Amino acid sequence: MPSQDTRTLLLSAVPTAAAGAITAAVSAVVAGGKGALGAVVGTLVVIVFMGLGMFVLQRTAKSLPQLFQAMGLMLYVAQLLLLLVFVALFKDTTLFNPKAFAVGLVVATVVWMASQARAFMKAKILYVDPDSEQKDKPEKSGSST
Repeated sequence: MPSQDTRTLLLSAVPTAAAGAITAAVSAVVAGGKGALGAVVGTLVVIVFMGLGMFVLQRTAKSLPQLFQAMGLMLYVAQLLLLLVFVALFKDTTLFNPKAFAVGLVVATVVWMASQARAFMKAKILYVDPDSEQKDKPEKSGSST
């Protein structure tokens, strides 16, 4: 990943992990150890899903830039649907508290999306290629006509 992508990933993952820690602490008070475990698992699932999604989106932007916007919309919808599937699969688990898991998923997802939007707004990404002036000039050939 280039440095801008890494910076965006860090600016999204760190606040999400912090929100997950707070959610785990609150869940531990409300639902005990299983609640804390559920919130931690939910937060980790979001960080992994969203991080992989960001990686896939950046690869798509480099290889197929014309599909970037459509791929981004499809990716976010797919991620949210997969998170919904995770909630449905683990709603009756005894390994951890499923309500704390669901709360951890929702909180982490909202924090990830908000922090990613903030990271992109604060990023200084060029939208004009600085070398385009040189590309627009006709090339001189070695022969004269």
